[in-house]
Amino acid sequence: MTKDAILSSIRRGLRRGPLPADQRAMLDGRLATHPRHLIPARSRVPRPQQIALFVKNVEKEFGTVERVPDAAAVPAAIADYLAAQNLEPRFVLAPHPELRDLPWDTRPLLTFEARRAEATDTVSVQHAWAAVAETGTLIFPSDPTRPTTLNLLAETEIAVLRASALVGAYEEAWDRLRAERGGKEPSGGFMPRNIMFVTGPSRSADIEQTLELGAHGPRRLHVILVEDDPAAQIHVTDDPRPEAARTPVATPDGPPSPGI
Repeated sequence: MTKDAILSSIRRGLRRGPLPADQRAMLDGRLATHPRHLIPARSRVPRPQQIALFVKNVEKEFGTVERVPDAAAVPAAIADYLAAQNLEPRFVLAPHPELRDLPWDTRPLLTFEARRAEATDTVSVQHAWAAVAETGTLIFPSDPTRPTTLNLLAETEIAVLRASALVGAYEEAWDRLRAERGGKEPSGGFMPRNIMFVTGPSRSADIEQTLELGAHGPRRLHVILVEDDPAAQIHVTDDPRPEAARTPVATPDGPPSPGI
């Protein structure tokens, strides 16, 4: 069934015809200009605070985060996490170039296959396209190098995220997707087939209001955050203490001592 046939069927159900010209023009204009919705103030902070907000929100939703200095440290971080969870050093890997090119030979005990996930897989390592600080959400546009099944079938999901791919608000993620794909609405076809928004491990409280992890997806979500964005790293000048606490104070017996 074509799109026009589907829309015609919906109009018949609503007992109305095509939209009047003014309403149609308004909708076309909205699709073309991408007006932004409200953006929460909590995401309008400097980059180091955005990273901290993202980590806080992931942990609030029962996920875990490990920050590593560079991509070369990812295999060791995965090996250490699997050992800490008493899991076998075996997983299915997203066939993304950024993951396939990691120095896996530094951890020879790790074994993996780069493919889609299957029902028998217990651990998946996925490539996170982006993340949103305001809610601690990971974004996974469907792609042959980022199979959707890796977000659903394994009991434990490890997501590798570059700090430079983290944004403050959802609207910024949509801007980045449009810029990457170069498409234009309403018929440019820039959108991927599927986009998954993942906030913490899968959970449900539908049965007797008891929270159950892993209800319809992974019961563990671990994010390995690669510190590839210098602006997101905390420096000495980002000392959170009040100015008075950072100012050296004079002591009776010697030169000024640093604030405590």
